[in-house]
Amino acid sequence: MGRCYGQLSLEDRVEIYRLHAGGKSQNEIASALGRASSTISRELKRNSKPTKVWQGGYEPVRAQELAERRRRWDCRFKLARQPDLRNYVGESLAMGHSPEQIAGRLALEHGRVIVSHESIYRFIYHRTAQKDYWYRLLPRHKKIRGRRRIGGSSGSLIKQRRSITERPAEAEGREAPGHWEADFMLFSRCGQGLLVLHERQTRFSMVHRPVDRKAAPTARTIARQLGKLPQAMRRTISFDNGNEFAEHHRLHKILGVQTFFCDPHSPWQKGGVENSIGRLRRLLPRKTDLNLITAAALRRHVQRLNHTPRKCLDFKTPAEAFSKLKSIVALQT
Repeated sequence: MGRCYGQLSLEDRVEIYRLHAGGKSQNEIASALGRASSTISRELKRNSKPTKVWQGGYEPVRAQELAERRRRWDCRFKLARQPDLRNYVGESLAMGHSPEQIAGRLALEHGRVIVSHESIYRFIYHRTAQKDYWYRLLPRHKKIRGRRRIGGSSGSLIKQRRSITERPAEAEGREAPGHWEADFMLFSRCGQGLLVLHERQTRFSMVHRPVDRKAAPTARTIARQLGKLPQAMRRTISFDNGNEFAEHHRLHKILGVQTFFCDPHSPWQKGGVENSIGRLRRLLPRKTDLNLITAAALRRHVQRLNHTPRKCLDFKTPAEAFSKLKSIVALQT
């Protein structure tokens, strides 16, 4: 008798109950019904659990009602009903896109809402509850956010340090170009790190691997990277209080930019670069050995970061926004 891969009917469940009560093994029941033994095992396990109102044991009518309720529950999810859309969302999540980015990009491409980001989140956490762990496909793939350890700050030792509260108001609203944030993305191997520069208006990021994190070479690297841009696209730059940025004042003369520093233990004050580093972490976890990452591979990771659509940019990519900004500035000069 060939195996049938359709859903179990009430008649099938009555037969399972009869054979199981008669002492037949799961393999014997599966053979009699032409089903896989895993189907019988799953059926008996999931529909025999005791609850507050049920003492336990398999009962065919109750098992049928539970199966129909699960079917109705799954139909609440658009992604459960549309396999092609579900596969598209799964592939996009695997590429590092967030549910908002996926939903927004679909709406931009089709001219209408295809699926909302809330629907995607509901499906992800529904599947996670079913032990499929879809949350691991989210950009941060974290179930619980860890607490940050608070230590000392070297901010008081940095010469010519200005608080980020003195930064021009136009930088806070992200309405004007040329305001940058910088930070190091560190790895578990000693001495390995990436310098990340983030433009606040377009969310465009530049990533460079310096030889070390000493202050003078770091300042020269920043000057070399931003020096390629017009003055209108490099007005301010904000740092945390790490010693690697202690030579920030060199940038005043080289680039003509103003430099500012976050308050101690306040990384959210430069949330743009923190977000970019968080996105890169999906591609380059902390345990990554940068010596095994080629320059070409690193460029591909950065391109992927800059070519991911963003909700705050009306689902355009940072690369598109930055390219448009450069064109506008070029016309104005």
